[in-house]
This record gives sequence, C-alpha cells and structure tokens, in this order.
Amino acid sequence: MVKLNKIYTRTGDNGTTGLVDGSRISKDALRIAAIGDVDELNSMIGMAIVALTADRAVDDNGADQRAFLARIQNDLFDLGADLATPGDDFTPSEMTLRMVESQSTAIEEAIDALNDALEPLTSFILPGGSQAAAAVHMARAITRRAERTIVALADAEPVNPYALTYINRLSDYLFVLARFINKARGGDPLWVPGGSR
Repeated sequence: MVKLNKIYTRTGDNGTTGLVDGSRISKDALRIAAIGDVDELNSMIGMAIVALTADRAVDDNGADQRAFLARIQNDLFDLGADLATPGDDFTPSEMTLRMVESQSTAIEEAIDALNDALEPLTSFILPGGSQAAAAVHMARAITRRAERTIVALADAEPVNPYALTYINRLSDYLFVLARFINKARGGDPLWVPGGSR
C-alpha cells in the first residue's frame, strides 16, 4: 500500500532520486529516462481514454477498450516499479513488483480481437483520422520511444525480459486500436508515396 503524506521531500534537490532498493542515482540516468518515458506514455494514454469517450470504444466482442486502456495504465505503473528495481532477479514477490508474461498475453488477446474486425492493410497509414485515433497514435509513438530507452538500458544493465516484451506488444495494440477507432469513421488516412511532390 502506498501512502504519501507529503509530496515534496527535498531529497532530490541534488539531482538524484531513489530506487526501490534504497540506492540513489542521477535523475538523468538511463534507468530514470526509461521510467520517465513510461510515465509520459501513461499520461498520454489517459488523454486517449478521454478522447475515446466520443468514439467507438466497444469491440465486436463487447469489450470496452477504455477499460482495457485503464488496465494498461495500471500495468504501466507496474512497469515503472519494475524498472525502478535494479538487479537481475526478476521473480515477483511480496516486496518486488515485476512484469509477468500474462500481462503481455492479455495484450495479444486484445490485439487479435480488434484485428479480426479490420481489413488487411494495403498501405502505410498516417497518424490521425479522429481525435481519439490521433491520441492513440501519439501514445503509440511514445511507446516506441519508451521501448528504445528500455532497450538501451537493457544493453547496459539487467532488465526484466517481460518488461521488454510488454512494451513491444503495447505499441502493436495501440496501432491496431487506432485502426479500429478509425474504422467507425470510414477508415484510416493512407500514406500516398510521393503524393505531395
């Protein structure tokens, strides 16, 4: 249980921040950059949820994608906690929150459910279409940045493999969700190679 009585602590005034194991590192460290990218992604998904209320949010199986996005927001806090826990023991415990395979599997199932309702792609698509789809595409782009940062961190320090799987699968889900949202308005805006020459 998290309990925050005071928002400012002054412990970070010297440019460092604390990790789960009690160690302190610079706020510009790669691990903190990865956590920051995940935080920004979570905020953008919150914006997508708000934008999605005006668009088609329920898939053909009756699943509300706003609820699934809220689940993803919770997962992203788990991911942030995982990244904030250095070390090479990725086994979840009462004291250590780690990403697990089932979190990625849930995303794969959501992708399959949405993708079944879509026509195959015949062109690259442009990010946009509706306000909700544009917000989801922005979240997708931030996901890719977060993934690049986490991969860079994994090149330097141990990172939970399920964290990498999750962030990679999430960008796929957001791409398919944006397409699903745009289906209700007639489809995606398509890239026309060289179309503005």
